[in-house]
Amino acid sequence: MKILVMVKQVPDTATQIKVGSDSRAIDTAGITWIVSPYDEYALEEALRIKEKRGQGEVVAVSLGPDRVKETLRSCLAMGADRAIHLLDQAWDTADTLATARALAAIIKQETPALALFGRQAIDDDMGAVAAQVAELLGWPCASWIMEETVDEAGKSVRVGRQVEGGLEVFDLPLPAVISAQKGLNEPRYPTLKGIMGAKKKGLKDVKAADLGISPEPPALSVTKLEALPPRPPGRIIPGEPAEAVKELVRALREDAKAI
Repeated sequence: MKILVMVKQVPDTATQIKVGSDSRAIDTAGITWIVSPYDEYALEEALRIKEKRGQGEVVAVSLGPDRVKETLRSCLAMGADRAIHLLDQAWDTADTLATARALAAIIKQETPALALFGRQAIDDDMGAVAAQVAELLGWPCASWIMEETVDEAGKSVRVGRQVEGGLEVFDLPLPAVISAQKGLNEPRYPTLKGIMGAKKKGLKDVKAADLGISPEPPALSVTKLEALPPRPPGRIIPGEPAEAVKELVRALREDAKAI
């Protein structure tokens, strides 16, 4: 059973993000890049499916500039069998739809039984690509899953999605697209053996022309990024407790308009 896992390289959550000089992108100087955390749940689940079945292939796929290879090597160190890097200037300004078209094309080429995504990338939080890929492929799609079981014959997958007060359960015929939510599993750490072994695994570059894709202007573009305004300083209300409470209520009602 072949499983493709789509991963995205994003800034580390501990990185201080700054708006770039053109106000349309972030300043990438000094940023530490990581695998988007939700994508790690997707990769871990793919590895568990392979281990449970005792056979199969897990392929990590990512689109982006040359530095994305570092992220793909991290996936190989975790246990992915090989990696595919969609690397082309045609995708430098790709929006979610252009990204979905590229991923759908490589999925068609690889013909996996399952395509796994993280529920959303933590940089733009759009969460649109998995559903767009499923629509382009004509495959069933389940998003934000908390449970997953592939049937013994490899013909269908049962997934559970958390809803208020319970769990929605769906049976999807394979091939299918699913996106992983936190709580699906606990991603493993790469071992020293895995890190060393990753150097011997295949990492293939794929151009837009290899997929028969012609460059198109993005349908969605960023016009401006703005940093959050500085948080105003806190206020200390002095006095006896009873008087301070009255002043606090007045300030919340009249100044902050919070109550």
